[in-house]
Amino acid sequence: MTTSELVPPPVKKAGPALESLTARGRQGRLRNVTRTWRGRVLRIAVPVGLIVLWQLSSVLGWADEFTLPPPSRIIAAYQELWANGDIQAALPISLKRAGTGLAIGVSLGLVLGLFAGLWKIGEEIFDAPLQMLRTIPFIAVVPLFITWFGIGETPKLVLIAAATIFPMYLNTYHGVRGVDKKLIESGQTFGLRGWRLAARVILPTALPAALTGLRYAAGVSLLALVLAEQINAREGIGYLVNNANQNQRPDIVIAGILIYALLGIVVDVLMRVAEHFALPWRPRVAIG
Repeated sequence: MTTSELVPPPVKKAGPALESLTARGRQGRLRNVTRTWRGRVLRIAVPVGLIVLWQLSSVLGWADEFTLPPPSRIIAAYQELWANGDIQAALPISLKRAGTGLAIGVSLGLVLGLFAGLWKIGEEIFDAPLQMLRTIPFIAVVPLFITWFGIGETPKLVLIAAATIFPMYLNTYHGVRGVDKKLIESGQTFGLRGWRLAARVILPTALPAALTGLRYAAGVSLLALVLAEQINAREGIGYLVNNANQNQRPDIVIAGILIYALLGIVVDVLMRVAEHFALPWRPRVAIG
């Protein structure tokens, strides 16, 4: 008998049992599909439910039709405004006002935010005054703007621009100042200095904060537009609302308010799309 016959063969240790993930994977996919459709259904069902409740409150006599016109009257008001060409004439003018004021305010806020964020002298010059001015409600300065700029288009644009400077400035400033120092040190290690360091490290890192400021400023521009078009407006959505209020047409007033709300939704969607394409690398974090 040889030595090899006396030595027992090595015992193979059983590895960990492989667990089938097929059922779990199917459950995960089902959960994702359910979550997606749940969000879509809720986004549609909740507004529809509120509109139905609004209509029922008028049909059942819970609300006075003159005080709170039902959705059916609002739709009839839209048809009247569209047939008269009022919406087609007013909407471009309001959008032009909001867009022009937003462009001016965002440009100034971006420049000031970069200047104060990148240079200490910029922070010392601009940060304290802007921090004080941003606490003043822009509705409080309307009488001053009328005194300084009259009652034409200029005070309207200045009001919208003044309202949109601060969110753009604050987000850009904090985005630049919030850049991780390790990223800056890494860029300096590779020989980046001055403008090259700012363009390749600081500004791309601060871009999400700047886009957040742009999104917030776009929403604020519509809020300022509502107020600006109360300043002796002869054209625009605000003119339609003021004219309807003088003629005791609450249905047209509510129709104009809903147009402002719809513009806000459209602007927010456009800003979300812009962020999605500008920041494809940003992760989406959600608990449930």
